[in-house]
Amino acid sequence: MADPRHAQRGPGRRAGVTAFACAGLAFGMIGLAFASVPLYDMFCKATGYDGTPRTGLAPTVAAIDDSMVVHFDTNVASSLPWRFQAESPKVEARLGETKTVFFRVKNTGTTPSTGIATFNVQPGLMGSFFVKVQCFCFNEQTLQPGETMDFPVVFYIDPEVRKDSNTAHLSEMTLSYTYFASKNGQPTAALATTGGTGTKSNF
Repeated sequence: MADPRHAQRGPGRRAGVTAFACAGLAFGMIGLAFASVPLYDMFCKATGYDGTPRTGLAPTVAAIDDSMVVHFDTNVASSLPWRFQAESPKVEARLGETKTVFFRVKNTGTTPSTGIATFNVQPGLMGSFFVKVQCFCFNEQTLQPGETMDFPVVFYIDPEVRKDSNTAHLSEMTLSYTYFASKNGQPTAALATTGGTGTKSNF
């Protein structure tokens, strides 16, 4: 005959195991959610997915006699009292050739402020072929009132762009930056106030 005490403990033990498993699953899902953001960011930077430019070293292939015009779009979120512009609104870049372009930012406010820039390329398919060698994006920058700083962007366009049927016909692209106020190393807003694509600030 079965011991009734064992029969009573059985359901309780199973309930405890189930609760423990559910708690472990919940904590695991939370950890995965936190980890997915940097993992997704790394994936985009490595592959150029979702319009995110690749990051890499200097080109390993020779430049070819073909080029694309790269337009620069600079924007600043309304919460940050900065002016921001590229030294030139556009450049013509030979495929496979390293180009350096400087961007200037100025704090027009009356107190020190810290900003961080996000970026994207359009059309999004160019993210796989636009390679940043050096960039100020995602680095916090603190400017004193009235201070102006220049930051370089070094890049090249992979000649493989002409071998992809989706991009072979393209002659122009846009590299877009938006500066946001920074808190704990992260942009504080998801939307920027701009005067339209390509809007530049006069110093």
